[in-house]
Amino acid sequence: MILLLGGVHAAELPPPIFVLNSLEADISVIDPSTWSETARIPTGKEPHHMYLTPDEKSLVVANALGDSLTFVDPRTAQVQRTVRGIVDPYHLRFSPDMKWLVTAANRLNHVDFYRWDGKDLTLVQRVATGKTPSHLWIDSQSRTVYSTMQDSDELVAIDMATQKIKWRIKTGPMPADVYGGPDDRHLFVGLTGGDSVEVFDVSGPQPRSIQRIKTGDGAHAFRAAGDRRHLFVSNRVANTISKIDMVTHQVVDSYAAPGGPDCMDVSPDGRWIYVSARWARKMLVIDTQERKVVRKVNVGKSPHGVWTLHHAGR
Repeated sequence: MILLLGGVHAAELPPPIFVLNSLEADISVIDPSTWSETARIPTGKEPHHMYLTPDEKSLVVANALGDSLTFVDPRTAQVQRTVRGIVDPYHLRFSPDMKWLVTAANRLNHVDFYRWDGKDLTLVQRVATGKTPSHLWIDSQSRTVYSTMQDSDELVAIDMATQKIKWRIKTGPMPADVYGGPDDRHLFVGLTGGDSVEVFDVSGPQPRSIQRIKTGDGAHAFRAAGDRRHLFVSNRVANTISKIDMVTHQVVDSYAAPGGPDCMDVSPDGRWIYVSARWARKMLVIDTQERKVVRKVNVGKSPHGVWTLHHAGR
């Protein structure tokens, strides 16, 4: 039986938006109907990033200092389980073939490969990467993991079959998030220590830096617009979000985002951006048609990751 809530089927209610509060070790649960925080979910110590399982039945929260993962139902906001013994999971990503979970140990300088069977995780390999692995990307064929090296200004490629480093290349200052274009040829790297997104051609045996797209100071985190062509990047110092054309490698739009914009999620139609304002204890809602902030939702200290089940294509 499906319960009725105010005349609306529970199954038809919009799923919540989740915001990680890194310095409070919890998650704000936001109702997109009322734009209010309805609950707080305790997590392990210092969570930073989240990721949906391939079947989208669980939202996985990486608790970096808690050495654990918290699994949350993305529709009901109920905690499903906690997996302990996951060492320093700062960033995480599932492979498209649904066989691997890869985590970046930001403090401990390694990337871990966990075999994923749809339920349980088994550590297969720990790869020493160099100084401060930050964000991860896995290509569409599940062949290569790319990791930025925040403090050595590098991009590293790791072969997924052998779990060995294939190559490394220097980047601009303080690389953070990394995003692969739909053709698997180009990688976009946010240069948080600069004002640009660096573009790499990784189609050959050795990578090449081919361009820097000026977006704004503190270029940091990415989220796809959902049309397989455009990409949003938060410029944390400039307090803006830029929209990049991944074909022409040009900025085609920009939106004000006060308070240190960080991680984002995007509505299915690409109109709404939900972004954590890292220094303002807010989640901002940006209307990309009106090109302005239309809502500010109170959350916790140092809000970081943002995810929702009702999202644009990744």
